[in-house]
Amino acid sequence: MILSTVIVTYNHENDIKTCLTSLGDHLSIRPAEIIVVDNHSQDRTIAAVEDKRFRLKAKSLQLRILRNSTNTGFTHASNQGLRMAGGKFVLLLNPDTQITPQSIEKMIHFLSNNPNAGAVAPQLHYPDGSIQPSCRRFPQYRYLLSEAFGLNRLFPKTKLFNGWRMGDFDHTATREVDQPQGACLLLTKSIGEQIGWLDERFVMFFSDVDFCRRIKQIGKKIYFYSKSTVVHRKGSSIYNRRTKMIRQSHQDFIRYFLKWYRSPTGWLCTFFGIPFLIILGSVRWSYFRVKERMV
Repeated sequence: MILSTVIVTYNHENDIKTCLTSLGDHLSIRPAEIIVVDNHSQDRTIAAVEDKRFRLKAKSLQLRILRNSTNTGFTHASNQGLRMAGGKFVLLLNPDTQITPQSIEKMIHFLSNNPNAGAVAPQLHYPDGSIQPSCRRFPQYRYLLSEAFGLNRLFPKTKLFNGWRMGDFDHTATREVDQPQGACLLLTKSIGEQIGWLDERFVMFFSDVDFCRRIKQIGKKIYFYSKSTVVHRKGSSIYNRRTKMIRQSHQDFIRYFLKWYRSPTGWLCTFFGIPFLIILGSVRWSYFRVKERMV
């Protein structure tokens, strides 16, 4: 097996049809498998996946489906798929994506020809064809202040005030980055086995950030590869459950800082930073809760 593509679904009936169709139409690597891990969807997601089975089989793509009896969280479900993967290369792919011709093949070629690379991600596009900013630097407490006071929006193109979201990078050039968005991330299975798969203390968010940080910790580099493009309908599942996701994102954010900031200075920042994150999360949750009730 050359490539294993792992997709986690939860109520993605419409998205998964388009995603699987794009894999059947544009993925030329063989042998390859697609592993769909469903987190107890309540819509017709499984039926939509099953509808694509014959078409994918006709394209010599093996489809494997794992159905969880409960929603185990994105990170746990991803690990279920990753541990099932038999390919030399593993592609983590969101269900709200569409690959384009040669997009995955280009990334495999890049990874194969750059032995210092631990993972690679494509240039993401919105459905209208415009470039979607998708790379970030590793989180720091100082970035929280810029976010909280809106300085990143006032000065969106500066590294000083929008450094976390890499506002100073136009996403048109191939370069090494800290952390590309996990919507589409390619790595070798050996890397994942070496450092361990995703850390399940992060239920929904920041497991990809932590994963990238551990890849760089062993001396490997992570690349944003602009010559490969993938369409991403950003956050379709998150926006449907906005208030719950806000709570979960702030909880996982706190877990990230507790894991990675263990120096005396880091603990001091954490002492002040975590209450700030709790307050900020509560304000955001309340704001979107009111908006939901007004709809």
